[in-house]
Amino acid sequence: MPSGRPGVAPQAPDQEATKAAFFEAFGGARGMVETTVPGLVFVLSYTINRDIKISAIAALTISALLAVGRLIQRDTVKHAFSGVFGVAFGAAFAMMSGDAKNFYLPGMLYTLGLGIAYVATAAAGVPLLGLILGPVFREMLSWRTRNPGRKAAYVKASYVWGAILLAKSAITFPIYFWGDATQLGWLRVALGIPPFLLAVYLTWIILVKAPAPIDVIAEMEAEERDRKEREAARAAEAATEQGP
Repeated sequence: MPSGRPGVAPQAPDQEATKAAFFEAFGGARGMVETTVPGLVFVLSYTINRDIKISAIAALTISALLAVGRLIQRDTVKHAFSGVFGVAFGAAFAMMSGDAKNFYLPGMLYTLGLGIAYVATAAAGVPLLGLILGPVFREMLSWRTRNPGRKAAYVKASYVWGAILLAKSAITFPIYFWGDATQLGWLRVALGIPPFLLAVYLTWIILVKAPAPIDVIAEMEAEERDRKEREAARAAEAATEQGP
């Protein structure tokens, strides 16, 4: 969709750019590993030794090492550190309660809350996915008022994310209440990456068929260039009128 302002060519939909931007916003393949591995370490350790403290410390250690690896490589650390905090909360819950299942409770509550947030914001017409991806696509919040087709796509994709996360919660919470820690741990690992990849794929399908994003950053840059050119032209005109 054209931006409606001079000096900025409309963007063409780009499937690869859409996928790359989406993965960037949610941590990419490395982020998935950083999210999944600590839980895998915990359930492996607990399955072998049945010691909550040892298993929690092992999971927290591997999560911290993954974050340190990002720091050493000067990479984005927000996803790694969010993982560290999540694992730390889970470890604290499990050790204080003496119930290994509580290692997974903070993550389960986060998934449930996020699923509700996706659905609620989509229903309110301010889809969470648009708020997340707007800066990534350099469109900011222009989709809300200037690009209705894209807003509709963000609403639809947010419902998709909400449905997948709520379905995940509907599967895991019964095991939390009526299953054991090992069952819950392996289920959480199994439901870690596949639902995420499904949501990414469906969102990619939705967004590449939507109107292209309006690059408001490019618009602002073009306006700034125009302003400087006008000022330079006025200065040159004033100098000419003054003469030697």
